[in-house]
Amino acid sequence: MTAGLWLAVLAAFGFSLKAIFVKLAYAAAPVEAVTLLALRMAFALPVFLWVGLHSSRGAVPLERRDWALVVALGLLGYYGASIFDFLGLRYISAGLERLILFTYPTLVILIGVLFLGQHIGRREWAALALCYVGIAAAFAHDLGMSRDTAAVWVGGGFVFASSLSYALYLSGSARMIVRLGTARFTALAMLVSTAATLVHFFATQPLAALVQPLPIYGYGLAMAILSTVIPVFAQSAAIRRIGSGRAALIGMVGPLLTIVLGWWLLGEAISAWQMAGAALVIAGIALVGRRSAA
Repeated sequence: MTAGLWLAVLAAFGFSLKAIFVKLAYAAAPVEAVTLLALRMAFALPVFLWVGLHSSRGAVPLERRDWALVVALGLLGYYGASIFDFLGLRYISAGLERLILFTYPTLVILIGVLFLGQHIGRREWAALALCYVGIAAAFAHDLGMSRDTAAVWVGGGFVFASSLSYALYLSGSARMIVRLGTARFTALAMLVSTAATLVHFFATQPLAALVQPLPIYGYGLAMAILSTVIPVFAQSAAIRRIGSGRAALIGMVGPLLTIVLGWWLLGEAISAWQMAGAALVIAGIALVGRRSAA
C-alpha cells in the first residue's frame, strides 16, 4: 500500500482504541463524558500548542475567512464529534459504537458529490457497498441481541450525530490542509476543539470534577497520545495524499479493530455475523488498496 493508505490505517487503529479507553474509564469510575473529554484534550494540548507555533513560524498569516473555517471545522471535528461519541458510549457497546460511527464515509462521499463537485469511480462505489453490507450485517445482529433497544437507539442517535459532525469536518478539511499544510491546520483545528471542550467543561462542571481516580487520568492520557495526537496527524497526512473520500473508506477497518479489541479487552461477544461483516469490510478495503497501488 502507499504511504497515504498506511497512514489512514494507522489513524483508524488509533481512533478505534478511543472507544475502548472510554468504556474502560466508565467502568473504572462514575466520570462525566465532558470531564473525560476535557482530560483527553488537556493532556494533548501541549503537543498541539508546540506544533501550531512551530508550523506557523514564517508562514503567511491567516485571513479572516481562513480563521472562520478553522474555527468551524475545529468545532465540528474533535469537539462536536467527540462529545456526541462520548455520550453515545454510555448507552451502547464499543463495537456497536464503531459500526454506527463508520457511517461517516458515506456522508463524506455524499457531501463531496452534492456540494464539492467531486466524482468517484465504480471501484470506490463497489468498495463502499462491500463495506456497508458488512457493517449492516453486524449492526443488525447487535441490535437484535440487545436487552434495551431504547438505550441502543438513544446511544445510536448520539453516535450518528458524531458521525455527521466528523463527516463535515473531513469534507471541509481537505482544502484547508492543502492551503495551510497538514501540521498547521491540524494543530489549529485541535486548539479550537480543545478550547471549546474546556469552555464546555467549566460551564457545566465544578472545578472539583477534575479530581478523579488515578485510572481515569491514565485512560485520559492514553486517549490523548494513542487516540488523539497520533491518529489526528496521521489522518490529516492521509487526506493530503489520497483525499478525504478514500481516507474515509480505508478508515472503515476501524469497526473490525474495535470489535476485536472489545472482545479482547472488554469481554464483548463476537458472533459469526460480526465476523462475516468484518470479512466484507476487509474485502472493500482491499479493493481500494488495489486501486491506489495501480
